[in-house]
Amino acid sequence: MSQSHSVRLETGTADGAHRGPALLAYPFRPFFILAGLYAVIVVFGWLGLLFAGWPVGEGMSPLRWHAHELVFGLTSAAIAGFLLTAMCQWTGAKPLRGTGLALLVALWIAGRVAMWSGGVLPGVVIAVIDVAFLVAFGAIAARVIIGAGSRRNLVLLGVLALLVAGNIASHIGMRGDQSTLAVGAEHASIMLVLLLIVIIAGRITPAFTGNWLAQQGRDRRVVRGDARLDLAAIVATAAVIPAAWVTTLPWLMPAVALLAAALNAARLIGWSGWHAARNPLLWVLHVGYAWVVVTLVLRGLEPWSAAITPTVWLHAAGVGAIGTMLLGVMTRVALGHTGRPLVLPRGASIIYGLISAAALLRLGAAFDWLDYRWSLLGAGFAWILAFALFLAWFAPILASPRPDGRPG
Repeated sequence: MSQSHSVRLETGTADGAHRGPALLAYPFRPFFILAGLYAVIVVFGWLGLLFAGWPVGEGMSPLRWHAHELVFGLTSAAIAGFLLTAMCQWTGAKPLRGTGLALLVALWIAGRVAMWSGGVLPGVVIAVIDVAFLVAFGAIAARVIIGAGSRRNLVLLGVLALLVAGNIASHIGMRGDQSTLAVGAEHASIMLVLLLIVIIAGRITPAFTGNWLAQQGRDRRVVRGDARLDLAAIVATAAVIPAAWVTTLPWLMPAVALLAAALNAARLIGWSGWHAARNPLLWVLHVGYAWVVVTLVLRGLEPWSAAITPTVWLHAAGVGAIGTMLLGVMTRVALGHTGRPLVLPRGASIIYGLISAAALLRLGAAFDWLDYRWSLLGAGFAWILAFALFLAWFAPILASPRPDGRPG
């Protein structure tokens, strides 16, 4: 990302007055609140299903429902909030706000209600309602990116289109007793989210780190980047998805995953995150990206180690990479885009510690290093507390007008 793009993403732009409620002034506001709230609800419901037999996701495979809602429920809300905000900053387009934003939010909520109504609504109705949100989100993003002639961001539209396809395949697999299709869609969709992290965090993490170092009077040149390395890391990460489908070459996927891990690790080392160790808003982005590398290593080693089951890399991705990046990006954007200093509220860095604890506990359970029941409960409650504290600190900020009176 160029420096000009990174500055606009940090501060927002004056793009006209919004006379409605602050909550509908920019997409990140309602969607980040909904993402935080749903992160609490969906994991609490999952723990209730596992340990108390609650009828969560009735009429579907409980495990597939759990994976689906974490990707297409929780994560899709956070992605929509970020991308629909960032795209406007990158292109200068007017943001979705007011009634249009309210309708998109309503589509997302309708999808969640449908997914919790499996014992009531027909499967095809649930699928149509749920998929409608991603289709609408993608159409809005396409209008912004194509309308602005932003060729650099066309790849994001490709990823969103593939997420729509993954969601459709997930519904077909869940409802048609096609477990192979459902699992394949789940794995591919989680890898697509990781690809979005590689693309977007690969832009913002080094830019924000360099900007902060310059503001501190330090040499920003310690943050190194290479366009060829960036492209290679993105291509290799994307290639893991089709490589997993080539069953006639069982060595291909692990080889591609380990190559992707090495390339992404090289990027991360080049960003010199240890220079930003005093700034939680920055180091959390580096930690989140490190979890991407860990996920790719685990996926690459999975066929060669009986101890590394798919559950291991899936939770390294879902809890480690995705959970950490969601909290890291949402806290930063909530501050920067509402005109507040880029400084966490006092004590709020505990959010990042809790999500790291959740990831480590969940991997401990997956590797069978810890008591399964207690480590799973510990991971679940650390996750719930992390997002509940996010809501406590940041929902009032997200729902309030900017203190400087600017739009956003």
